[in-house]
Amino acid sequence: MYSLLIDHLSTAVLQLNRELCIEYLNPSAEMMLEVSRRRIYGQDLASAFSEDDASRSALIAAIESGHPFTKREAEINLTTGKTLLCDYNVTPVMGALNNTDSLLIELHPRDRMKRISQEDELIANHQTSKELIRGLAHEIKNPLGGIRGAAQLISRVFDDEDLKDYTQVIIEESDRLRDLVDRLLGPRQLPQYKPLNIHRVIERVNQLISVESEGQIQLIRDYDPSIPDITGDESQLIQAVLNVMRNAMQALINQEQNDHKQITISTRTLRQFTIGAKRHRLVCRLSIVDNGPGIPENLMKTLFYPMVSGRPDGTGLGLSIAQSVIHQHNGIIECNSQPERTEFNILIPIETSVTG
Repeated sequence: MYSLLIDHLSTAVLQLNRELCIEYLNPSAEMMLEVSRRRIYGQDLASAFSEDDASRSALIAAIESGHPFTKREAEINLTTGKTLLCDYNVTPVMGALNNTDSLLIELHPRDRMKRISQEDELIANHQTSKELIRGLAHEIKNPLGGIRGAAQLISRVFDDEDLKDYTQVIIEESDRLRDLVDRLLGPRQLPQYKPLNIHRVIERVNQLISVESEGQIQLIRDYDPSIPDITGDESQLIQAVLNVMRNAMQALINQEQNDHKQITISTRTLRQFTIGAKRHRLVCRLSIVDNGPGIPENLMKTLFYPMVSGRPDGTGLGLSIAQSVIHQHNGIIECNSQPERTEFNILIPIETSVTG
């Protein structure tokens, strides 16, 4: 019964014996440490994560003294090569002879709380910009309709061809501004939600990117074929993923000194994962990683705002539209960037409920 309760905790919990070998870890610990408990039962703690020698000595001291302790902002190294920032509590468990029989370690990731806070801010900023764009669209499109109509009337009244050329410029520029506003608002069609395979979406995008890049970029696939179908609009998801992939493609193509241009596309499932303020039982993570120059730091906070672009010829609409589409699917797009590694993570709950 106690094991069943601990298995349902969102806190990562490990149990070690006196030799610091793993006797138990719950599913939250499996997900956080990216290990399988079946494979590491009975193995040393280092098979799950490692720290410095002083931290290991502190665990041994806790066994000998029977005193619990807490460590803040510890940097633990996973076997996958990742480093996590976390707090952890160590509690000795007393045996029948009043000696320490085992240790309980509770891990509390700090970076996860930071990520949730950043996601809340990103969602709030996206919603604010969306409302602002809707208001601007209404204020811009009404006068544009009047300007275009007046130009058409003028062209009918006057026979002078020079005047007709001028009025045609007015009409064409009014249409261009109207199209720009429509693109800012995102897709015009109502989403058609249905069950779909995320890998079908990705493969369609891969075909388009291969054609557009003319074979200059190597596409590396790392899929999890066990991911269940998600509920979404296939055409809109293709557009969202294409916008992100195209962004990576253009960054690589413009980097002349890079002779090994690569985009890695991977899919994984995340259990008991929080997006914004809501916790989801199962989430699909689509990662798009390129080895390009990276995104300038001054653009990172405004990356998903409309009309923000790092390229002179960019419209700044691709990532904004992609974020809007994924937000309609109750998901979010995150970005981490440094030179030679820019990673976009598209997170979509594997659920039937969607946002209109």
